[in-house]
Amino acid sequence: MSTDTQRRREGFLFLLGFALCIPAANWLIGHVGTFCVPQGPCLVPVAPGVTAPSGVLMIGLALVLRDLVQRRLGLPWAGVAVLAGAGLSAFLAPPALVLASALAFLFSELADLAVYTPLQRRGLTIAVAASGVVGLVVDSLIFLHLAFGSLAYLPGQVIGKAWMVLLALPVVAWLRRRDERLGLTPQA
Repeated sequence: MSTDTQRRREGFLFLLGFALCIPAANWLIGHVGTFCVPQGPCLVPVAPGVTAPSGVLMIGLALVLRDLVQRRLGLPWAGVAVLAGAGLSAFLAPPALVLASALAFLFSELADLAVYTPLQRRGLTIAVAASGVVGLVVDSLIFLHLAFGSLAYLPGQVIGKAWMVLLALPVVAWLRRRDERLGLTPQA
């Protein structure tokens, strides 16, 4: 298989994973947790004494996958993925969370894209880490403010999403080394 075919195939797999994170996050927030707040989110522990709405796990992963979509398919595909993801997020979110979910997703992924794009040529792992941190903070601030009118879950949101970004970094580093070995260059 040519490197171009392999890059595109992997890019579409990353795109599928990115798209699946959205319904998974929306489903988790209302159905999975160690405790579900009446008329509110289901919570999971993310650190000792710190909880977060369970959807944070998938949103942290989505930030990384968007970067990998851009690496494999290019900036135009990443832009389309962000816009489609925001629409999908609005469509799948519980009615009370539609605006919060869609806007948080849109602006966090755009922030992620804005940080990742200039850093990617300097180093994939650092670009993914830095863009993930920016994206997860933006997502957390917008989502919590619009969804709940409170930033009470901010520490948990940030920690939960950061865990997913951190857990993905060894895979991203492996992918970068593999790309170099196979001669797979990032898509412009």
